[in-house]
Amino acid sequence: MKLIFAGTPEFAVPTLQRLIDSQHEVVAVYTQPDRPAGRGQQMRASPVKQLAESNGILVVQPLSLRDESAINELRRFQPGLMIVVAYGLILPAEVLAIPLHGCLNVHASLLPRWRGAAPIQRAILAGDTKTGVTIMQMDEGLDTGDTLKFSEVTISDDMTAEGLHDELAILGGDALLEVVDSIEAGNCPPAVQQDEQQANYAAKLSKAEAEIDWTLPAPQVLRLIKAFNPWPVAFTSWSGKSLRIWDARIAEDSSAGNPGKLVSIDHKLPVIACGDGALVLLEVQPEGKKRMPANAYMNARQADIKTGMVFG
Repeated sequence: MKLIFAGTPEFAVPTLQRLIDSQHEVVAVYTQPDRPAGRGQQMRASPVKQLAESNGILVVQPLSLRDESAINELRRFQPGLMIVVAYGLILPAEVLAIPLHGCLNVHASLLPRWRGAAPIQRAILAGDTKTGVTIMQMDEGLDTGDTLKFSEVTISDDMTAEGLHDELAILGGDALLEVVDSIEAGNCPPAVQQDEQQANYAAKLSKAEAEIDWTLPAPQVLRLIKAFNPWPVAFTSWSGKSLRIWDARIAEDSSAGNPGKLVSIDHKLPVIACGDGALVLLEVQPEGKKRMPANAYMNARQADIKTGMVFG
């Protein structure tokens, strides 16, 4: 089939690559306009644009898909399907109706569990033991369309948002290609309506959410650390400065002191009390410095870090 692909971040790259390697024809790739990035604020193309251009595929970067000229341009491709993966622009009804078989979305949740911008992180924060990807027939709502296929994974205790993101990105590409192949063969999976009673909204992450509340139980604080790795990264304060926490584990000794208190030093690793239990910090990043193992941080600050001091 002739396909239009719409996506922007790294999560969309494996799906686009699977389509490029398939028997289908990606006639154009839609992605967000280039934007300034990095310390120098140089204009940078999206990961999807970089992949498309390296494969000689036409790239289209409209500011919106609501104006008539952009809609007419898309219509001229006469696509059989439009595939959308974390594109970042809303598709109006007029666009959804253009492809012969409509528009499919690869969503990083077992819908309707987490709809919205941050389903991976919200699943970890909530303590979900499983998640996955959903291939969905798009409608005008926010991730409300009928589902066509699910692929499920287990969320392990040591899984960060980054690791889960990478696993789901590959899973999504495989699942999407199965559905596209079945549509071409005339045996599309049955569309299943979502149960609105089971829907949750996965709101966009904010830096303020990443501040650690040490009064929470240790497992909940650990989930926050895992969910906000690699962005915005969980943080606490000590001695008037910010300390980012990249990794930690539950302390074996469940006895602890007041929340935020440095209760002990375990093999040169700091053990911080939580509302229930304690955490051993494994990797940290002092303000203005690079991330480092927590024992290296302790060695560098051994003169002024003592048990009994309070973080947060």
